[in-house]
Amino acid sequence: MREKSNIAKWLVAAAMALSAFVALAARAADVEIRAGVPDRYTVERGDTLWGIAGKFLKDPWRWPEIWRMNRDDIRNPHLIYPGDVIVLDRVNGQWRLSLERPLMRLSPTVRSSPIDPEAIPSIPAGEIEPYLTRPLITGPGGLPGAAEVVAARDAKGIRGEGDLIYVVGMDPAGGDQWNIYRQGRTFYSPDGKETLGVEQRYLGTAKVERFADVAAVALDNAIQYNAATVRIQNAKEEIINGDRLIPAPRGALMSYVPHPPTRPIQAAIIASDHDASEAGRGWIVTIDKGSTDGVDVGTVLAVYRVVPLIPDPRIVERPFDQPNLYLQDRYVKVPDERIGLIFVFRAFDRVSYAYVLNTTDPVVVGNYTRNP
Repeated sequence: MREKSNIAKWLVAAAMALSAFVALAARAADVEIRAGVPDRYTVERGDTLWGIAGKFLKDPWRWPEIWRMNRDDIRNPHLIYPGDVIVLDRVNGQWRLSLERPLMRLSPTVRSSPIDPEAIPSIPAGEIEPYLTRPLITGPGGLPGAAEVVAARDAKGIRGEGDLIYVVGMDPAGGDQWNIYRQGRTFYSPDGKETLGVEQRYLGTAKVERFADVAAVALDNAIQYNAATVRIQNAKEEIINGDRLIPAPRGALMSYVPHPPTRPIQAAIIASDHDASEAGRGWIVTIDKGSTDGVDVGTVLAVYRVVPLIPDPRIVERPFDQPNLYLQDRYVKVPDERIGLIFVFRAFDRVSYAYVLNTTDPVVVGNYTRNP
């Protein structure tokens, strides 16, 4: 009986693997190639996988579907270097991209650092770098237990770059580099009935010059908190009492592999960068879906705008010799229009940040997104 059970499990696993392979092959067969493209391209400094794919494909974000490398290589595109050759060819009637390397790279080597500065990134990191570690989305409680600015060395009410401030609640284990935050926008569901998260607005960075000698102690029926001395390194806004600090995470260049959602998703655009009324290519938008909804880093979604109902302008003949009248009580429904693509590069529990890849019309709050 146990042997039959194991065979059944193996058959189920094999069927699932075959199903996934067939689905991938079907998507790969559907990828469109640009007219007149070269069959080989030599990687240069400054290239990105996204940019290279745009030389071959009409939809560059679909490059993983026809990339003839193993999954680990796809998830680690930093293994591609200037001088490598990208080859476009057909395999069993399907387009494929593959990689050729100069002879000097045929032997694999172990690299001492996780990110090789010579390797090419998957997308231009410079445009989204400020969003990779700085903005935070929290629950309504904000940053409980975070260190807090309580005073400055001088009598100024606001402080900026180079000023000294006093901060309580700093743990030396967090290191000497800290980010400064203030509670910002609250994100709600499109119907306004549910709180999705609270954005902690990034204000700048600070470096600890001296940690507190001791923790809080009781003193004459009161609590004495010992403060650390901190210098503001840079500030996007004035720093005031009550602003919060948390240890600065180490920057990391991530591998962004574009892919459609693994299940049907419809998400609304609920905010744009700097609360702008419109967003275009290269802008950052916020959507109302996150990791709990199946959105992860690399998810690509199509953006749609709803076209308002159009009053029917046609004239029809009325019976019983009545004059012709406009049908003012009838409307024409126009299908929703696809106006662009967005690419999720940071996902929180209930909301995500996405980069606008392209657009034919301005992207505004209220547009919705779904599987491309």
